[in-house]
Amino acid sequence: MKHDYERTVVSALDEALKNYSQSRAFTCIGHTLTYRDIDRLSAQFAAYLQQEAKLQPGDRIAIQLPNILQYPVVLLGALRAGLVVVNTNPLYTAREVKHQLQDSGAKALVVLANIADRSASIISETDVEQVIVTELADLHPPMKRVLLNAVVKYIKKMVPEASFPNAIGLREALASTNGDYQTVDRSVEDVAVLQYTGGTTGVAKGAMLTNRNLVANMYQLNEHMEGQFRVNKEYYVAPLPLYHIYAFTLHITSAMSLGNHSLLIPNPRDIKGFVKALKGEPFTCFVGLNTLFNALCRDPDFRALDFSHLRLTASGGMALTAAAAKRWKEVTGVPIYEGYGLTETSPVVSSNPPGGIREGTVGVPLPETECRVIDDEGNVLPQGEAGELCVHGPQVMKGYWNRPEETEKALSEDGWFRTGDMAVIERDGYIRIVDRKKDMINVSGFKVFPNEVEDVLCTHPDIAEAAVVGLPDEESGERVKAYVVANNGLSVEEIRAFAKKNLTAYKVPQEVEFRDELPKSNVGKVLRRELRDEEPNKASGSA
Repeated sequence: MKHDYERTVVSALDEALKNYSQSRAFTCIGHTLTYRDIDRLSAQFAAYLQQEAKLQPGDRIAIQLPNILQYPVVLLGALRAGLVVVNTNPLYTAREVKHQLQDSGAKALVVLANIADRSASIISETDVEQVIVTELADLHPPMKRVLLNAVVKYIKKMVPEASFPNAIGLREALASTNGDYQTVDRSVEDVAVLQYTGGTTGVAKGAMLTNRNLVANMYQLNEHMEGQFRVNKEYYVAPLPLYHIYAFTLHITSAMSLGNHSLLIPNPRDIKGFVKALKGEPFTCFVGLNTLFNALCRDPDFRALDFSHLRLTASGGMALTAAAAKRWKEVTGVPIYEGYGLTETSPVVSSNPPGGIREGTVGVPLPETECRVIDDEGNVLPQGEAGELCVHGPQVMKGYWNRPEETEKALSEDGWFRTGDMAVIERDGYIRIVDRKKDMINVSGFKVFPNEVEDVLCTHPDIAEAAVVGLPDEESGERVKAYVVANNGLSVEEIRAFAKKNLTAYKVPQEVEFRDELPKSNVGKVLRRELRDEEPNKASGSA
């Protein structure tokens, strides 16, 4: 089926809000918002952004929220106001938040009160003019809202003090208008979301995802999974963060366009709390990744759940191991559909199709998506040979924000995107990812770039040099290891504590090895591969 994609994300979601107004859209911490609720609340937020915050079409707004009911409301409100959404990881340190706000030129920030102290400490160094702060249960019914927010703030003491020059509470912002916002004429070629990624080079930059990119991937995925993604019948479990493009596409654009329902899990690392939220819920689809599948299958309470309604499990973000897939099917009775994608491709490139799961592959390209592999000189290789995977299709990004040179490296003139991943395309079109061309480390689906970690470590006064690599890890896919040339007396604990102050937890080295010197090339470049190659010998030697 050929789609023209000549519509915006707002147009596609507005249609869903109208068609499924009575249906449940999102549930979180015991409360559900219908499509009509999302419509009303997002209209109020759009009106606030236009009338009170005075933001203009094309202005950037950073959204730093976990999986809570406020996310879809704020997202759709921002898009309705004609703004560009900058998805921001709630786990980020102040340093990381500052970079993203500065680089994007964000004029506004929506942040959860629990983490607002980090952005408050750096907000004066950015262009942010308006901050909207929300508490965990702000969209719950009055009695439950007051109780939950009080428990979080005063009993659990999970809300540190934070002060902004110009801040307003989300509830106050919503109450400031009647929801009569001005419709904005946005083009399908306009950027809707700035999704930050290291891409293929490790330099944090924003992938410009247009309305066409996001709507195209929505249609492509829905068509590819036709018969599995039923209209107005599915109940998704949503533990992966909506600020990540994988979950964004599955739970916001794809699920909402079909009138389906998502159960938002704010903190999937709390396995006991996660399983408690699942109990008694007739979920039909589960979206996860390898690390999460392993953790859940080890939990006796999860294994005791009723899986009779579960029809489909989707995996992405990191490689799915055969052991995890087997364990999940034994526990739930349902196989896992593994797919592949990147931030720059909005994100889905390929997936195992209904009735055609082949373990060890990431399936076949989505409709209207072309894939090929090339050698180092750019020559297209025949099927069955490994090379760098390149992708062409309507979901491929417009480019990197304010980085024309990086865009030119990644995108050819005719729109082919170089993924940086090594793959084999089999004769029947199935794709196997065999390696990564770059040194990026994948920890539970999150990208960790050695350059960033090394740069942070080397700001320590007692560290002369550092090199960081990823090593295989059964639980998280890969773990971060640092090799450090340091002054005498510095301990592993001190290094990790220093890293924790400046890096999100998944970027902090789990292992640290002290070296007198690091292996280098003739021109002085640290040879990370040499360090990685030493590790198997250490393991066999210790065994």
